Amino acid sequence: QVQLVESGGGLVQPGGSLRLSCTASGIFFSIYVVGWYRQAPGKQRELVATITSRNNTNYADSVKGRFTISRDNAKNTVYLQMNSLKPEDTAVYYCNAESLPPLLYQTYWGQGTQVTVSS
Repeated sequence: QVQLVESGGGLVQPGGSLRLSCTASGIFFSIYVVGWYRQAPGKQRELVATITSRNNTNYADSVKGRFTISRDNAKNTVYLQMNSLKPEDTAVYYCNAESLPPLLYQTYWGQGTQVTVSS
């Protein structure tokens, strides 16, 4: 059974930091592209950052320079370091793992972790 489990969310003041973790089980995690997405109330889910199996990264413009995605394949874990947090970063953050061609396409989601940025 495949599971992605997010952790590390919480309440933080503007300007603060959080580190989210996404730990996978049941899949060969290192070959997957892993992404962090977020969904704020009343808004569509949006891509925050991705990291490939070769550690190539991509970020949404709104988080560039503030967020850093990284992975530790030995721990089957991907991290999202979030610095200089703003109220507009408040959302449920989801982890996604996706396999791309030439692999058979598979995609998995975690259950989400709440991040609230407020004074």
